[in-house]
Amino acid sequence: MRQQVEQRCVAIGQYIADTGATVRAAAKHFGVSKSSVHKDMDERLPRLSELLYAQIREVLRYNKSVRHLRGGEATRQKYRQRRAL
Repeated sequence: MRQQVEQRCVAIGQYIADTGATVRAAAKHFGVSKSSVHKDMDERLPRLSELLYAQIREVLRYNKSVRHLRGGEATRQKYRQRRAL
């Protein structure tokens, strides 16, 4: 079981590094919860691959810095769709 978790952790890290995916997108892609992705990336990945950890930290830091913009855009689209109906 532990080996499966470690493999998933590295796979998620590689996916985030390659695609720039958000935590939510990675969780949906791998069929796990956001909490699992966070735990994998913050606690497990540094012990498995420091290089990959450094790469995903940059991606996650960027995603966090623009999340207020994404949320605002999502809300804007939501209300535009309501007016169109």
